[in-house]
Formats: sequence, structure tokens, C-alpha cells
Amino acid sequence: MSTGICHFFSRLTLENHLFRMRGLSNYCLSCCVNSLLQTFSATWEIAELLERWDVAGARGDARNVALHLKRVLEAMRGDLPQLAPHRDFLHCLDQNRFRLNVQHDADEVFLSILNFIHQQMDNRVLAGEIQDLYKISVETHLQCLKCNSIQTETSYMLSLPLYVKEDDNSLEGCMNSFFEHQELKGINSCFCAHCGTKNPSRQGVKLLSLPRILCMNLKRFRNSRGSTHKLDCRVPFPETFDFSQSLQDVFSENFAQNECRYTLYAVVVHSGYAMFGHYTAYVRHRENKCWYYADDSHVQQTSWEEVQRTYGGRHSRTAYMLMYRRDSEEWRPRPELSG
Repeated sequence: MSTGICHFFSRLTLENHLFRMRGLSNYCLSCCVNSLLQTFSATWEIAELLERWDVAGARGDARNVALHLKRVLEAMRGDLPQLAPHRDFLHCLDQNRFRLNVQHDADEVFLSILNFIHQQMDNRVLAGEIQDLYKISVETHLQCLKCNSIQTETSYMLSLPLYVKEDDNSLEGCMNSFFEHQELKGINSCFCAHCGTKNPSRQGVKLLSLPRILCMNLKRFRNSRGSTHKLDCRVPFPETFDFSQSLQDVFSENFAQNECRYTLYAVVVHSGYAMFGHYTAYVRHRENKCWYYADDSHVQQTSWEEVQRTYGGRHSRTAYMLMYRRDSEEWRPRPELSG
């Protein structure tokens, strides 16, 4: 074999070694958690924060989700050829009410994992930084339609719930719908402190700040007459998205963020029906910027064109959760001040 060919195969072997992603076995219907673990692994900011956590006080706690997430993410970064061990993490979730051998909703599990981390980590500074990665701060305005007084409340979300319509959709349209004013009447009327009674009201939501990691949940499931069905209609989404250019009238007067441009790096996908389905994930590698498709133990390199097939419509795989990373200078965790 010629020297040039040898160098080519050596380089190819090295690249495969450097960019290897480890699969996860489907253990007791774990496809939902497996897909989320792939997205957490692609969220390298979490791994870096967990690396700084001294786990001496939590070492023997079988119920500590943060501890077991730290361990499984370390295993997934390893370069061994076999599947990453994650059964301890699954049993940990089982002890925190997410039972094995039961199908779960990916967004519900995702939010619960973040809340478990916040509750169970003994290092409150790092726990706060992990939650801050996803924290969407909003300002809710509630106007009484009788006296026109306005009540304002500040809150946050860790995922943006976007309801999908049964006809044509776009990600921009779904987000604009989320921020539209809503009329609250009848049984939905709200208490007005000025009037002292429940009155028809108008509610609006404005953005106060956007997080480093912006997670969006495409709400495809509907409950009707005691049963749940899934909407497979199309929801095209871009690989890059700029809030400041694409959305109008969604920012609070106190919004002071300069960088609003985001790049997609992970998609959780649902296949099948509402009550009987399967989760997989597309993730973008940090180093080579290529897309990979993870279906439990099977992981392969893919393309942006394949990711686009999850828009919905006639395709069986539909995007359910989208994770975007803000484009900015390289992220660095804040210096730790206390434990």
C-alpha cells in the first residue's frame, strides 16, 4: 500500500477516534432518556460545570440525579467502543418517580432532570449556574379590562412551550403565537386587586432575557375526549435563528441583551403515535460541527438535510424538542465563590 493511502486511512481512523459518539442501550423502554442524554452530552457547558463539583458528600446517594448524570456524561465522553453504561442513571430516575418500563414525555423528563439537579446538588452556586444556562426570564402583564389597571409579574421558564396548529406552521409563527396577547374571560377571568373582583383581562408576555441554551418544545400532543393524539403537521425550523430580526414586539423595555442569534445543536425526535412511540436524537458535534443521529445503541453521522426531514408532514419522524445555543464568545463558567 502506498504511503499516501496509508496516511489517508490513518487520518480517517484518527478522525473517527476523535469524533466518536457512544450509543446507549435501550434498557426498560429508555429511548426517551437515551435521547435526552445525547443532548446533555452535546451541551458541553453542563459537563464542564459538573466537572467542578466535588461529589464527596453525595457519593453514596442512589437518588441523586446530578451525581449520576455527572457519571454518565463522563462515560459518554470516553473513547471506548462499547456502549456507555447508564443503568445506574436510569435506576436513579426510577427512584425519583420516572419508572422503568413506562413511556414518558421527553419534555417532562427534561424539565424534571433540571429541577432535580437544582434541588439535589449540595453546591448551590454550580446548581444555579446549570439552571441559568436554560433560564428564559419573562415579564407577564395582566390588564383588567374593567378598570385598565395593569399588574406585572416576573418569572422564568426552562423551556419555551410552542403549540403547533393543525395546519401550516413555522417556528417563527409558533413563537409569535406564544407572545400574542390573550383575552381571559368567563371562568378564566382574573382577580383585579384594584377592583377587588374577578374581571375579564388581557394577558401578555414579554422577554426580559434569553439564555445561553434555548430549548423549545413543539407541543404536538392534544387531549380530546379522554384520549391523546399527535399532530404530524409540518413545523420547519432554521439552523440559525435571530430573535432581534425575526420576532417583533416580544421584548420588554428592560431587555438589554445584545446577542440574540442562535444556532441549532440538538433535536429530540418522536416517531409513531402519542401512546406508542419512540424517541431518537440528532446532535451536532462540538469539534467537527457535523450532525449525528442517535437511535439508542446506533449512532451514525448524518446531514442537515436529514435533520430537516423531521419537520413533519408525510415523514414519520417529527421534531419534538429543539435546542439552540447562543452565538457569542466562547462560554466560560463563572469563578466559584462558595460551595
